[in-house]
Amino acid sequence: MSGADAGPLQRTVVLFEGRSDRLAFEVLARRRASNLAGLDLVVMDGITNLRTRMMALRGPGVRVLGLFDAAEGAYVARVLGDLGMVDARASDLTAIGFFGCERDLEEEVIRAAGAELVLETLAARGELERFRVFQRQPAQRVRSVAEQLHRFAGTTAGRKSRFAADIIEVLPMERMPAPLVGLLEAAAGGAQNGDPSRIM
Repeated sequence: MSGADAGPLQRTVVLFEGRSDRLAFEVLARRRASNLAGLDLVVMDGITNLRTRMMALRGPGVRVLGLFDAAEGAYVARVLGDLGMVDARASDLTAIGFFGCERDLEEEVIRAAGAELVLETLAARGELERFRVFQRQPAQRVRSVAEQLHRFAGTTAGRKSRFAADIIEVLPMERMPAPLVGLLEAAAGGAQNGDPSRIM
Protein backbone atom coordinates (compact mmCIF):
# COMPACT_ATOMS: atom_id res chain seq x y z
CA MET A 1 0.00 0.00 0.00
CA SER A 2 3.03 2.26 0.07
CA GLY A 3 3.41 5.16 -2.34
CA ALA A 4 6.65 3.61 -3.65
CA ASP A 5 4.71 0.66 -5.05
CA ALA A 6 1.77 2.63 -6.34
CA GLY A 7 3.07 3.86 -9.67
CA PRO A 8 2.54 7.36 -11.04
CA LEU A 9 -0.11 9.50 -9.43
CA GLN A 10 -2.84 10.24 -11.95
CA ARG A 11 -5.67 11.72 -9.90
CA THR A 12 -6.22 13.46 -6.56
CA VAL A 13 -9.74 13.45 -5.12
CA VAL A 14 -10.85 15.57 -2.18
CA LEU A 15 -13.99 14.38 -0.38
CA PHE A 16 -16.35 16.69 1.52
CA GLU A 17 -19.35 15.76 3.63
CA GLY A 18 -21.43 18.58 2.15
CA ARG A 19 -21.46 21.50 -0.25
CA SER A 20 -20.73 24.03 2.49
CA ASP A 21 -17.35 22.42 3.23
CA ARG A 22 -16.41 22.42 -0.43
CA LEU A 23 -17.31 26.09 -0.86
CA ALA A 24 -15.21 27.06 2.16
CA PHE A 25 -12.28 25.06 0.77
CA GLU A 26 -12.57 26.82 -2.58
CA VAL A 27 -12.63 30.26 -0.94
CA LEU A 28 -9.54 29.47 1.12
CA ALA A 29 -7.74 28.17 -1.97
CA ARG A 30 -8.54 31.37 -3.86
CA ARG A 31 -7.39 33.57 -0.99
CA ARG A 32 -4.12 31.63 -0.72
CA ALA A 33 -3.68 31.58 -4.51
CA SER A 34 -3.56 27.78 -4.46
CA ASN A 35 -4.05 26.10 -7.80
CA LEU A 36 -6.88 23.55 -7.69
CA ALA A 37 -6.40 22.48 -11.29
CA GLY A 38 -6.28 18.72 -11.54
CA LEU A 39 -8.11 18.13 -8.25
CA ASP A 40 -11.51 16.46 -8.17
CA LEU A 41 -13.61 18.08 -5.41
CA VAL A 42 -16.38 15.64 -4.54
CA VAL A 43 -19.37 16.30 -2.28
CA MET A 44 -20.49 13.05 -0.66
CA ASP A 45 -23.86 14.31 0.64
CA GLY A 46 -23.14 12.84 4.07
CA ILE A 47 -20.30 10.93 5.70
CA THR A 48 -22.28 7.68 5.51
CA ASN A 49 -21.48 7.64 1.80
CA LEU A 50 -17.73 7.50 2.47
CA ARG A 51 -17.36 3.75 2.00
CA THR A 52 -19.26 3.78 -1.29
CA ARG A 53 -17.21 6.71 -2.58
CA MET A 54 -13.93 5.13 -1.54
CA MET A 55 -14.79 1.83 -3.18
CA ALA A 56 -15.74 3.61 -6.40
CA LEU A 57 -12.38 5.40 -6.41
CA ARG A 58 -10.40 2.24 -5.77
CA GLY A 59 -7.63 1.86 -8.33
CA PRO A 60 -3.97 2.60 -9.09
CA GLY A 61 -2.76 6.17 -9.22
CA VAL A 62 -5.65 7.63 -7.20
CA ARG A 63 -5.00 9.67 -4.06
CA VAL A 64 -7.95 10.49 -1.80
CA LEU A 65 -8.10 13.20 0.87
CA GLY A 66 -11.00 14.33 3.00
CA LEU A 67 -12.58 16.55 5.64
CA PHE A 68 -14.86 15.17 8.33
CA ASP A 69 -16.50 16.03 11.66
CA ALA A 70 -14.77 14.72 14.78
CA ALA A 71 -17.86 12.80 15.87
CA GLU A 72 -17.46 10.70 12.73
CA GLY A 73 -13.77 10.00 13.33
CA ALA A 74 -14.23 6.39 14.44
CA TYR A 75 -16.36 5.61 11.39
CA VAL A 76 -13.86 7.26 9.03
CA ALA A 77 -10.97 5.32 10.61
CA ARG A 78 -12.93 2.08 10.29
CA VAL A 79 -13.63 2.64 6.59
CA LEU A 80 -10.02 3.58 5.87
CA GLY A 81 -8.85 0.64 7.97
CA ASP A 82 -11.01 -1.76 5.99
CA LEU A 83 -9.29 -0.48 2.84
CA GLY A 84 -5.86 -1.07 4.38
CA MET A 85 -4.97 2.63 4.46
CA VAL A 86 -4.59 2.89 8.25
CA ASP A 87 -4.89 0.83 11.40
CA ALA A 88 -8.65 0.77 12.06
CA ARG A 89 -7.96 2.07 15.59
CA ALA A 90 -5.99 5.08 14.36
CA SER A 91 -6.98 8.37 15.95
CA ASP A 92 -4.75 10.63 13.82
CA LEU A 93 -5.68 10.43 10.16
CA THR A 94 -3.89 13.58 9.04
CA ALA A 95 -0.84 11.63 7.86
CA ILE A 96 -2.90 10.22 5.01
CA GLY A 97 -4.75 13.44 4.27
CA PHE A 98 -7.98 13.13 6.26
CA PHE A 99 -8.63 16.09 8.57
CA GLY A 100 -11.19 16.23 11.36
CA CYS A 101 -13.01 19.37 12.49
CA GLU A 102 -13.47 19.52 16.27
CA ARG A 103 -17.24 19.59 15.88
CA ASP A 104 -17.87 20.68 12.33
CA LEU A 105 -16.49 23.33 10.00
CA GLU A 106 -19.05 25.92 11.07
CA GLU A 107 -17.94 25.59 14.70
CA GLU A 108 -14.29 25.84 13.61
CA VAL A 109 -14.81 29.10 11.72
CA ILE A 110 -16.96 30.66 14.47
CA ARG A 111 -14.24 29.93 17.02
CA ALA A 112 -11.50 31.20 14.72
CA ALA A 113 -13.36 34.37 13.78
CA GLY A 114 -14.96 35.31 17.08
CA ALA A 115 -18.57 36.36 17.46
CA GLU A 116 -18.12 39.97 16.38
CA LEU A 117 -16.65 39.13 12.99
CA VAL A 118 -19.36 36.52 12.39
CA LEU A 119 -22.02 39.10 13.23
CA GLU A 120 -20.43 41.52 10.77
CA THR A 121 -20.60 38.78 8.13
CA LEU A 122 -24.30 38.24 8.84
CA ALA A 123 -24.89 41.99 8.61
CA ALA A 124 -23.20 42.11 5.22
CA ARG A 125 -25.58 39.40 4.00
CA GLY A 126 -28.63 41.19 5.42
CA GLU A 127 -29.26 38.45 8.00
CA LEU A 128 -28.35 40.18 11.24
CA GLU A 129 -31.94 41.08 12.12
CA ARG A 130 -33.01 37.49 11.49
CA PHE A 131 -30.31 36.38 13.88
CA ARG A 132 -31.48 38.88 16.52
CA VAL A 133 -35.00 37.45 16.25
CA PHE A 134 -33.54 33.94 16.52
CA GLN A 135 -31.64 34.95 19.67
CA ARG A 136 -34.88 35.96 21.37
CA GLN A 137 -36.39 32.49 21.09
CA PRO A 138 -36.72 30.91 24.56
CA ALA A 139 -34.55 27.92 23.66
CA GLN A 140 -31.71 30.20 22.54
CA ARG A 141 -31.58 32.58 25.50
CA VAL A 142 -29.60 30.17 27.68
CA ARG A 143 -26.96 29.54 25.00
CA SER A 144 -23.74 31.46 24.38
CA VAL A 145 -23.56 33.73 21.33
CA ALA A 146 -21.17 31.27 19.69
CA GLU A 147 -23.64 28.43 20.21
CA GLN A 148 -26.50 30.59 18.94
CA LEU A 149 -24.51 31.37 15.81
CA HIS A 150 -23.78 27.70 15.26
CA ARG A 151 -27.47 26.83 15.59
CA PHE A 152 -28.48 29.72 13.34
CA ALA A 153 -26.04 28.58 10.65
CA GLY A 154 -27.95 25.34 10.19
CA THR A 155 -31.51 26.62 10.26
CA THR A 156 -31.81 26.83 6.46
CA ALA A 157 -29.98 24.92 3.74
CA GLY A 158 -29.13 28.07 1.81
CA ARG A 159 -27.61 29.74 4.85
CA LYS A 160 -25.58 26.67 5.83
CA SER A 161 -24.18 26.28 2.34
CA ARG A 162 -22.57 29.76 2.47
CA PHE A 163 -22.02 30.32 6.20
CA ALA A 164 -18.46 28.99 6.56
CA ALA A 165 -17.39 30.27 3.14
CA ASP A 166 -18.55 33.81 3.93
CA ILE A 167 -16.47 33.85 7.12
CA ILE A 168 -13.43 32.35 5.39
CA GLU A 169 -13.76 35.19 2.88
CA VAL A 170 -13.03 37.83 5.55
CA LEU A 171 -11.10 35.90 8.19
CA PRO A 172 -7.46 36.99 8.70
CA MET A 173 -5.19 34.42 7.10
CA GLU A 174 -3.36 33.62 10.32
CA ARG A 175 -6.63 32.58 11.97
CA MET A 176 -7.84 30.09 9.36
CA PRO A 177 -9.12 26.78 10.82
CA ALA A 178 -6.29 24.26 11.00
CA PRO A 179 -8.20 21.30 9.46
CA LEU A 180 -9.14 23.32 6.37
CA VAL A 181 -5.60 24.66 5.98
CA GLY A 182 -4.15 21.19 6.44
CA LEU A 183 -6.45 19.74 3.80
CA LEU A 184 -5.59 22.48 1.30
CA GLU A 185 -1.86 22.05 1.85
CA ALA A 186 -2.14 18.29 1.47
CA ALA A 187 -4.18 18.68 -1.71
CA ALA A 188 -1.89 21.31 -3.20
CA GLY A 189 1.37 19.57 -2.36
CA GLY A 190 0.57 15.89 -2.32
CA ALA A 191 0.26 15.44 -6.06
CA GLN A 192 4.02 15.90 -6.30
CA ASN A 193 4.88 13.03 -3.96
CA GLY A 194 4.19 9.35 -3.47
CA ASP A 195 1.65 9.01 -0.68
CA PRO A 196 0.12 6.15 1.32
CA SER A 197 -3.38 7.52 0.90
CA ARG A 198 -3.54 6.19 -2.61
CA ILE A 199 -6.19 3.50 -3.00
CA MET A 200 -4.77 0.40 -4.57
